[in-house]
Amino acid sequence: SHAITNGGNSNLQPDFCWIKNRGTATAARVFDSVRGATKVLYTSETDAEGTNAQSLKSFDSDGFTMGTHATLNASSNNIVSWNWKGGTALNNSAGANGGSIATTGSISSTSGFGIVKYVGTGSNATIYHGLGKIPRMIITKNIDQTFHWSVYTFNSNTKILRLNGTNAEATETAFQSTDPTTTIQSLGNHNQNNGSGDTHISYMFCDVPGYQKIGSYTGNGNANGTFIYLGFKPAFIIIKKTNAAEDWELFDNKRLGYNVDNNNVVPNTTSAEATSDRLDIVSNGFKFRTAAGSVNASGDSFIYMACASNPFTTSTGVPATAR
Repeated sequence: SHAITNGGNSNLQPDFCWIKNRGTATAARVFDSVRGATKVLYTSETDAEGTNAQSLKSFDSDGFTMGTHATLNASSNNIVSWNWKGGTALNNSAGANGGSIATTGSISSTSGFGIVKYVGTGSNATIYHGLGKIPRMIITKNIDQTFHWSVYTFNSNTKILRLNGTNAEATETAFQSTDPTTTIQSLGNHNQNNGSGDTHISYMFCDVPGYQKIGSYTGNGNANGTFIYLGFKPAFIIIKKTNAAEDWELFDNKRLGYNVDNNNVVPNTTSAEATSDRLDIVSNGFKFRTAAGSVNASGDSFIYMACASNPFTTSTGVPATAR
């Protein structure tokens, strides 16, 4: 077993861990404290939830413990994990707070992140998320069935993306053509996020000034590429073209951590970490250094989600000041 300790100036007990072996062609795995340790999903696959006793064995007060898993803890292999904290229990009965379906989970209104678990109905419904903010990206998996991952983004409530695919946005009935509110998300009759009698898990992300931002941009097809203003220096960035088929691309400031060599991971494939030069991470956002079609094709539309390395606001949203 291997206990992984998160860095930083305070302990972080994660509730959501997204883990990838950087050097081998294997799927990235996700774990969360709501479903429980050892319960695994694969970002590049349609598989239902699996159980592996030697995968992520526990969520600890300052990190997590990995078992003897041949992919996630192979001797001398380089592995990356991106971690989020919920921390506040969600337990809402059907019919309460505008949610027609009962929900459980772990949420943080401070960081605008939530894990929400529910059983689908197969017909129009609503779920209470309790974040007090509007989710602008929602990643959902039907954990009982071999269905695609469903991704809602703020730019369209009539279309859906797949985390496990290259597909462009497709028109679907997944969200009742209704955007989420500060309290609920609307569900249609789509099996990916509301299969009748099936259990689903949703990972929800909201805008938090100075800490987390979900947005869109248009590529310019130039190696002196588009600049995306965030208002903070990002530690984590995920990008997807929406109007045409392309891979998802994921970046962070830890694996190499210097410009322009910020290596990308492709979560919709089993590929090892790539070494293509894509972007610079700067003090107030990120700037592309490529015309690559997956992130900066001329005239094409893209969505992104980014988290800050050093948030510029306090936990109550007040801008931080220098001493």
